[in-house]
Amino acid sequence: MLGVPRSAYYAHRASRPARTVRERAEEVLVGEIRVRHAGSRGAYGAPRIHAALRRAGRVVNSKKIERLMRKHRIVGITRRRRRRGLTRQAKRAVFALDLIGRDFTAPRPGIRLVGDMTELSTLEGRLYLAILWNL
Repeated sequence: MLGVPRSAYYAHRASRPARTVRERAEEVLVGEIRVRHAGSRGAYGAPRIHAALRRAGRVVNSKKIERLMRKHRIVGITRRRRRRGLTRQAKRAVFALDLIGRDFTAPRPGIRLVGDMTELSTLEGRLYLAILWNL
């Protein structure tokens, strides 16, 4: 009728005890994951939970931990790293002196040097671009 062989039904029926044993073992494992997760005040994710279970002597695959945590919506906290900049903002703004008086003409090359620097964020990290003009 459905195009499914009769042997598939009997195979499915025969696998029921093994399936229930596996589901109970996973429920026990989820309980252990919840205990470890709560013990870390909700901070541990799958890698740390896996490491903690391994230290406790439990042999379990890391992908199984990830799958069970995803299935039961157990999520660790992702803390951002504090990134320090190269410069610190002054409490009072200090402006650079205008030494050439906005006069960009020069009698001959090499008399006045003007420069600028900017920070560029790239996939590899921060890059700094410095430009020097020889007026």
